[in-house]
Amino acid sequence: MTHQIDPETSDATSEDSVKRPRGIYLLPNLFTTGALFSGFYAVISGMNGHFTAAAVAIFVAMIFDGLDGRVARMTNTQSKFGAEYDSLSDMVSFGVAPALVSFTWVLQSLGKFGWVAAFIYCACAALRLARFNTQIGSLDKRYFMGLPSPAAAATIAGLIWFMTEKGIDPAPFAWLIALYVALIGLSMVSNVLYNSGKEINLKGKITFVKMIVIVLVVAFLATDPDLYLWLIFLAYTVSGPIQWLLRSRKRQAE
Repeated sequence: MTHQIDPETSDATSEDSVKRPRGIYLLPNLFTTGALFSGFYAVISGMNGHFTAAAVAIFVAMIFDGLDGRVARMTNTQSKFGAEYDSLSDMVSFGVAPALVSFTWVLQSLGKFGWVAAFIYCACAALRLARFNTQIGSLDKRYFMGLPSPAAAATIAGLIWFMTEKGIDPAPFAWLIALYVALIGLSMVSNVLYNSGKEINLKGKITFVKMIVIVLVVAFLATDPDLYLWLIFLAYTVSGPIQWLLRSRKRQAE
């Protein structure tokens, strides 16, 4: 005897067998949304000629980007959705935003060479993020391979913020800035190792004297944030190649 299958019952069974999403975690993704909004705001500010606001927005995106991962780990709310959302947010905030802001700031005066330099940075940021996602868990957590995209964005945003605040006309330095942007982009896809800082224990205790030193350093940075933040991230960008050269000389000497 042949049994007939009710189409409605069959469809209901197949639908029940599909796992429905249970939703997403609010808190970490809220910080990721803040980073995405800051990157978008940087692009809009750059288009309107407000380059100080654009540069500051990129730094704000860095703060949100640093918080979302830590909050997710502290609250045990990591998810694949959060990881993918964070990667897309990073592409906007640290890939597209610095490229477009630097282009509207000065690179557009170079014509096709200006947008090529901006595109090199943007494309390298995308490649950097794609490579990072495929290498999660396979590298030493103490190091990043290639310059991290937030640090690259801060190195560009810091220069824009500094020159805008100090009233320095970027036009005479357009070619140097184009080379600067392109090299920072290429450093993201290099094999140079950068310290990740993940070995620092933020939950640990420090002495009272060290706490006073931290307060003094923060107060010192606040006196001229555009200059000192740019120099800090520029030094971090240069630290990778310097350490690579030192390690190469050490191996040759051995």
